[in-house]
Amino acid sequence: MRAVLLDAASPGVTRRRLRVVDDWPEPEPGPGEVLVGVSGVGVCGSDLALLAARRHPPGLPWLVGHETFGEITATGEGVDPGRAGQRVVVEPNFPCLACPVCASGRTSSCPYRKSLGFSEPDTMADRIAVPARFAWPLPASWDDGDAVCAEPLIVARAAIRRAAGVHPIQDGHCLVVGAGSQGTLLCLALASRGITPAVLEPLPGRRDLAVQLGARPVLGNDGGFSLIFETSGTGAGLSEAVSRAAPEAMVVLIGQSAQPVPLVTQIVVQRQLTLAGSLIYDHPHDFAEAIADVKPGAGRTLKACYPMEEAEEAFRAAAEMPGKTWIKVGSVISRARG
Repeated sequence: MRAVLLDAASPGVTRRRLRVVDDWPEPEPGPGEVLVGVSGVGVCGSDLALLAARRHPPGLPWLVGHETFGEITATGEGVDPGRAGQRVVVEPNFPCLACPVCASGRTSSCPYRKSLGFSEPDTMADRIAVPARFAWPLPASWDDGDAVCAEPLIVARAAIRRAAGVHPIQDGHCLVVGAGSQGTLLCLALASRGITPAVLEPLPGRRDLAVQLGARPVLGNDGGFSLIFETSGTGAGLSEAVSRAAPEAMVVLIGQSAQPVPLVTQIVVQRQLTLAGSLIYDHPHDFAEAIADVKPGAGRTLKACYPMEEAEEAFRAAAEMPGKTWIKVGSVISRARG
């Protein structure tokens, strides 16, 4: 079957390369697993970091892609055969569900968590086998755009949930730093709660898209924000987040970087700021709640769709253009917007 593989760079080239093969081994669903015929896979910043060699898989070549939806085509032992034919989105992080951390409900911090694309081979292939409990049936009202955006949208919703648990979210006092795909989905998720976030983004196209999704642009020296979401993962983004924070504000860090960043601790201490990291989501409630109550519309963040054979071009586009990029793998139910 076909698959998109990350491979070592060509001689003299620092960036890794992607190649499409047609002889990848066919998976078989084991006990407790389902076989999913993949319809589409989103491209996100962590995928781009693998391609740019800023992050490193266990080995090369490596199967890429983790924001995945498709249709169950077969079931393994112990799984209801009636699930065959279900249209599903894959939750690509598998906590152990047995350790004390998982028992507390904080599965995102599970020390034994397996992550498609980082500790386990990823999903950009014609078919994949995944644990049945991590294949979530999709509402009939969701089109392909909603489906391919589901996983990163749930990352955004989890960050909002965690922030709201310790700090009030007030309209007019919320800032999103960075309007890449995660930032735009965060703006969309906030807007669905009746919040109009300010958005700080240097690229006009990305900023304009965030505004279309319910945000407003930061004006000049706008500051005094009581809740800030930093999605860029850059030193400049963190500096802006801290400098624009009101006294006793909360800064939620979603974007990641392995590079040291400058931080004026005097501002943090004098303003008594709270800095908190938000990593993915917690199983099962974050996915369950999103599937139950998210209205269609996340697909509005999609701006480009590529066939599997053009995966390299899709990754390049995802790094540059506003909105989200996805790759069509198999047949889809209804074509996504964009």
